[in-house]
Amino acid sequence: MTITEKTKKHEIDNNGHCTIPNSVTSIERYAFSGCRGLKSITIPDSVTSIGMYAFSGCTWLTSVTIPDSVTSIGSHAFFGCTVLKSITIPNSVTSIGMCAFHNCTWLESITIPDSVTSIVDGAFWGCTGLTSITIPDSVTSIKTHAFFDCTGLTSVTIPDSVTSIGAYAFSECTGLTSVETHKDTIIIVGDRWLQIGCKCETRDWWLSDEGKQCGLDNGYTEEDIVLMKTAKLTTNQLIK
Repeated sequence: MTITEKTKKHEIDNNGHCTIPNSVTSIERYAFSGCRGLKSITIPDSVTSIGMYAFSGCTWLTSVTIPDSVTSIGSHAFFGCTVLKSITIPNSVTSIGMCAFHNCTWLESITIPDSVTSIVDGAFWGCTGLTSITIPDSVTSIKTHAFFDCTGLTSVTIPDSVTSIGAYAFSECTGLTSVETHKDTIIIVGDRWLQIGCKCETRDWWLSDEGKQCGLDNGYTEEDIVLMKTAKLTTNQLIK
C-alpha cells in the first residue's frame, strides 16, 4: 500500500497529526505536498521510501522521525518546510535527493548518516537556521549548492574521505568562520565554492601538477580546478 496525493486529506486528524498505517510501504511523490495543517507525523517501520516533494510546503510541520526501514528520500521531499526544526535520518538511508531540505529555514541540526556517500545538489540550500554540520567519513563528494545560503552556518568539518566539492557548495554562507580538514588534496570543481565574506583568517591554497592533471583527465578545465591543503580560508577571497 502507498500514500498518494489523493489519500493525504483522509490521513490528517483535527490536531494536525498523521499516523501512517503499518500497511504502507511507500510515501509517494506529492503525497502530503502543501498540507499546511500537518504538524506532526508518525512514519511506521513498514515504509521504505519517501518520494519527491512528499512533504514539500508543509509549513507547520515541526519534526519528523524517519524509521530505520527507509532507504531513500526523494528530491525536494521536505522543500519549504519552514518551521521544521529537527529531523532524524537513520543509517538505512543511502540516497537523499537533490534539494531534499531546501528552504527548511528553521532547521537547527541534522545528522547525516554514515550510509550516505554524497551530499547532493542543493540538499540543504537555504537552511539558514543551521549553525554547524558534521559530515561523516562515508561522504566522498559535496555537490553544487549543497549548503548554499546557509547564513547561520559558522563551522564545517570536512572529512578526509571527501575528494571533491562542487561549485557554490558553501556560497553565501556569510557567517562561516571555520572550515576544517586534514586532507592534503581536494578538487574544487567550479567557482565560488566559498563565498566572498567568509570570516576565516588565513589561507594556504595551491595547485599541484598531479591534482591539475587529475582534474583535466576528468573533463574539467584549468580554471575549474583548485586543490585545498588547509581549511583556514581568507576573508574576501574569491576561490576559482
